[in-house]
Amino acid sequence: MSIEDRLAEMNITLPNAAAPAANYVPFVISGNHLYISGQIPMGANGIEYIGKLGENASIEDGQAAAKLCAINILAQAKSALGDLENIKRLVKLVGFVSSAPDFVDQPKIINGASDFMVAALGDRGAHARSAVGVAALPFGVAVEVEAIIEI
Repeated sequence: MSIEDRLAEMNITLPNAAAPAANYVPFVISGNHLYISGQIPMGANGIEYIGKLGENASIEDGQAAAKLCAINILAQAKSALGDLENIKRLVKLVGFVSSAPDFVDQPKIINGASDFMVAALGDRGAHARSAVGVAALPFGVAVEVEAIIEI
């Protein structure tokens, strides 16, 4: 089953890839790898999921934010590659979670991105991962996720 077919089954329509908000590019292709800059939970109506986990955002909100970041990663991949079938394998996700000092469930939050990627990419979606707690993220978002993809 193609990636686009899996997305359609999940009722996911990829948005247009977001333009960078500062002096960087949204992706870089080097050799047989696609590096995708950190994606925030940007939805159809703008930034979603503002907050800090363990303070004013729930585990469920964080997981939904991470999933939206992963959707935006695939939008960037499609912009870079033209066709998601050019993805050979998701190599690594790095997730950053805006966290209260005593919040320790960052892996649960980034599962929102990981679970989505495995569902969307099938066997190509199994990946290495880091889940890092941080004091703050751009625009006050709860989660940011970046990716390395083999092409």
